[in-house]
Amino acid sequence: MDLTSLNLTQTIEGLGRKEFTRSELNKAYLERIKRFDSKLNSFLWVNENSDGIPAAIKDLITTKGITTTAGSKILENFVPPYNATVINKLVENGISILGKTNCDEFALGSSGENSAYLPTSNPWNPRKVPGGTSSGSAAAVAANLCAFALGSDTGGSIRQPAALCGVVGLKPSYGRVSRYGLIAAVSSFDTIGPITKSVGDARLVLEWISGPDGYDSNCVDSHLRGERLEGVRLGVPKEYFEEGLDRGVESVIRTAIKKLEELGAEIVEVSLPHTKYALAAYYIINSSEVSSNLARFDGIRFGNSRDNFGEEVKRRIMLGTFSLSSGYYDEYFTKAAMVRTLIKQDFEKA
Repeated sequence: MDLTSLNLTQTIEGLGRKEFTRSELNKAYLERIKRFDSKLNSFLWVNENSDGIPAAIKDLITTKGITTTAGSKILENFVPPYNATVINKLVENGISILGKTNCDEFALGSSGENSAYLPTSNPWNPRKVPGGTSSGSAAAVAANLCAFALGSDTGGSIRQPAALCGVVGLKPSYGRVSRYGLIAAVSSFDTIGPITKSVGDARLVLEWISGPDGYDSNCVDSHLRGERLEGVRLGVPKEYFEEGLDRGVESVIRTAIKKLEELGAEIVEVSLPHTKYALAAYYIINSSEVSSNLARFDGIRFGNSRDNFGEEVKRRIMLGTFSLSSGYYDEYFTKAAMVRTLIKQDFEKA
């Protein structure tokens, strides 16, 4: 049996039936990492002493006693004194950290090429990108180098690399999973979520990591529903199916909507008229919060003073600093925040 080909659910079942041990499981994954990862660069650090169900963790999520670099040379020597909440929740469920995965520096980018260390390659074709910013996590899952992985999503950073690598990526609703211990890029968007080999695995990991912890004030207590969806009304925004949507992608989405209807949900078309302004508002808010959040890495309080940010990070900081500067704040950041409020009101109205 190739233990690394099992998904998380199958792994748990196999361990329960004593078909193999956790030691054998970790040995299989470590051997596969040694065999393949030199071509992929999905890991920045590998734990040779992993003893639980092996998970890969995006190197933007703090791990006590384990270097957490955020894909940046500025933090190459940063060893956190605490775990992120999601790490503690995984440990409580018998999960161990197999390794920390490569990512675009400070989670800024969309291709996996902006790491300060090495770019991550796509396991299906190393000449192609795996997507970003959770590039290492998605590549590791796709290459069967871990049982599952955690990534973070600000504007697609779980969903996009999962899609490009052919695995399951889930961005939870903001507030379902605590952000405590996630190195902030854009605080009002950042979300931690699972990258897995199956949809069932994604549900299981989401159950493990969800819930409040007393540290993230935005995190609320919420529960997943059962298999049936009777009594649930699902809004499908008509603006999401307009010009620009690939026909193949639309077909997959329509099939999923039909499946939800078969499970008992009532499907209702809704309108979110301010959708067309969302991307422009996102880029202004994104860069503005990046500028604010990364100001701490000045070599005095945090980070190495001898190292600089990469080009993508510098670009975001400069755009954000401009948007927040005197004379332009009202024209850019304030206006973008107002547009976000209009988008929020669209959802409330729906």
